[in-house]
Amino acid sequence: MADILYTYKNQVYANITNRCDCSCTFCVRSLKDAVGDSETLWHRTEPTLAEIKKAIDIFDFSAYSELVYCGYGEPTCALDNLLKSAAYVKERYPVAIRLNTNGLGNLYHGRNIVPELAQVVDSVSISLNAPTAEKYQAVTRPQFENAYPALLEFAALSQAAFQHTQLSIVDVLPADEIAACRKIADERGICLKVRKYS
Repeated sequence: MADILYTYKNQVYANITNRCDCSCTFCVRSLKDAVGDSETLWHRTEPTLAEIKKAIDIFDFSAYSELVYCGYGEPTCALDNLLKSAAYVKERYPVAIRLNTNGLGNLYHGRNIVPELAQVVDSVSISLNAPTAEKYQAVTRPQFENAYPALLEFAALSQAAFQHTQLSIVDVLPADEIAACRKIADERGICLKVRKYS
């Protein structure tokens, strides 16, 4: 079985699914099978809730203040296990919950999932990836034609629901596109994080 919990750069992550509704050109999972201290992040079968809870219970959270749902898939594609396992963590461990997401969960599920997430998630980081819908489609290659406006709507809903919401991009973008992404975030009162590509 692949690692469900793993650490990378002094953070602990939950890898609960390999399903994803995007096929990003820069995705790390197309380059290697694991990151951080994991051996592999490719699940042979989708982890069950019981398996996720077992991984949580055997992990020592004493050196960590946050658990980040982010692995080799989009966590909201496994929404039920995400919600139930995050609630399980909240009941038992003194750590905050962050969700790293592509922001397409509402499209994927056909409904607004933000209120459900807000019950167990403290903060959300949403991958913006590009300053226009055309560039986003080319780079992210989502399953949906209307992905970019849906992402921005998800970000607005998240901004109102969570303690902290941020949009993120990778630093490989040209300077003018980074500036355009910063403008998009600023206009919505949302923090923009420029992540180093590694």
